[in-house]
Amino acid sequence: MPPGGGGPMKDCEYSQISTHSSSPMESPHKKKKIAARRKWEVFPGRNKFFCNGRIMMARQTGVFYLTLILILVTSGLFFAFDCPYLAVKITPAIPVVGGILFFFVMGTLLRTSFSDPGVLPRATPDEAADLERQIDIANGTGSGGYRPPPRTKEVIINGQTVKLKYCFTCKIFRPPRASHCSLCDNCVERFDHHCPWVGNCVGKRNYRFFYMFILSLSFLTVFIFAFVITHVILRSQQTGFLNALKDSPATVLEAVVCFFSVWSIVGLSGFHTYLISSNQTTNEDIKGSWSNKRGKENYNPYSYGNIFTNCCVALCGPISPSLIDRRGYIQPDTPQPAAPSNGIAAYGATQSQSDMCDQDQCIQSTKFVLQAAATPLLQSEPSLTSDELHLPGKPGLGTPCASLTLGQPTPPSSMPNLAAEAALTDILPLKEEHVGHQFLTPEEAPSPPRMLAGSPLAHSRTMHVLGLASQDSLHEDSVRGLVKLSSV
Repeated sequence: MPPGGGGPMKDCEYSQISTHSSSPMESPHKKKKIAARRKWEVFPGRNKFFCNGRIMMARQTGVFYLTLILILVTSGLFFAFDCPYLAVKITPAIPVVGGILFFFVMGTLLRTSFSDPGVLPRATPDEAADLERQIDIANGTGSGGYRPPPRTKEVIINGQTVKLKYCFTCKIFRPPRASHCSLCDNCVERFDHHCPWVGNCVGKRNYRFFYMFILSLSFLTVFIFAFVITHVILRSQQTGFLNALKDSPATVLEAVVCFFSVWSIVGLSGFHTYLISSNQTTNEDIKGSWSNKRGKENYNPYSYGNIFTNCCVALCGPISPSLIDRRGYIQPDTPQPAAPSNGIAAYGATQSQSDMCDQDQCIQSTKFVLQAAATPLLQSEPSLTSDELHLPGKPGLGTPCASLTLGQPTPPSSMPNLAAEAALTDILPLKEEHVGHQFLTPEEAPSPPRMLAGSPLAHSRTMHVLGLASQDSLHEDSVRGLVKLSSV
């Protein structure tokens, strides 16, 4: 082969043969790779997901887009038509402060709308069945008719009895302060309310961002409304009120929107400030679940008794992680590993089984020859071969112990049979030899018993057996037994 590398070996290509296919007839190229699905794709609640499950919202998001448009349009008109005039006439800090408030409002709004509010995962069928079984045992119900589980379970929190309700949709006992949202069809931890303006539920994981959103939005609305009125007043001093309105029609639109929205936004901010200071939720306050006075029977067990502490817990405490793992992969059922049906492993297993069959046949043949040798003979008989020792239903003796020559007549069966003991002593090492070679490689594995007839291996082993149990040794043992019998 020339040193340049040319030649027939240059065009040779090697490919690795896969031995992991489930059946010999299955082609590895026909397998289709099934992409793993994420949990948000099969989420049972009525939610919408975007960006591969990173964004989670309610299904009804029309009002959220209206909120977004109102904030963007009002703020955009303010920065485009009012801020240039105000920055010149009053101070350049007005557009800077307005920009900071605008970005803070948008950040908290998107954080509230796109996050998991604290959805509780539904029980699996096994967990639901186990829970119903525990309920049946606690109630003492038998396996007779169907009885739905009770709707409440009582627990004690800070000395106050709190009832946990059973959710028939999620198949769980809801934790304290949790409730099932009928719009999103989810149980939400520390459920406050479902807010269509943000397009999501408000719960444990996004309540602080919701409060910051409405609080900052109230400041932004008041800020825009105040400086819009200032702009109109400054222009009306120069050109008159009607001319000021004609010169800046966008300012009029901003004033109208802010006037009708500032009251609701500011009022909502004050209401949630009261809820945070008393550590209540909107759901609890509407239902009248708790009282702020400790002396009453239905006092609030979640309140710390201090406004500052309640505010710090609600706004500065750690955010609990999401419990639904919406971006996690669905774990398929693990199949039971099947025994290999092709490849080297299957071939080795087949050969080892054939080796065990050969060993059993050899042991059975050896036992049959010993029984024949131990039988008392009244007259001399010719040597028996494997064809004459063949029995119906038994395999032929074409194995290493194929033939054995019998000697002179043996003593009666009542006397010690020395010939049988000698033959057993000589044949025993051969049995140990077979037992010691139970695991063979495919190259060393023997062929089936019928293939060994006449082979060099069978001939050599037969000669070894004949050398161990020859005619002379059997004859001498028989004569020695007769001598002992005559002496007795």
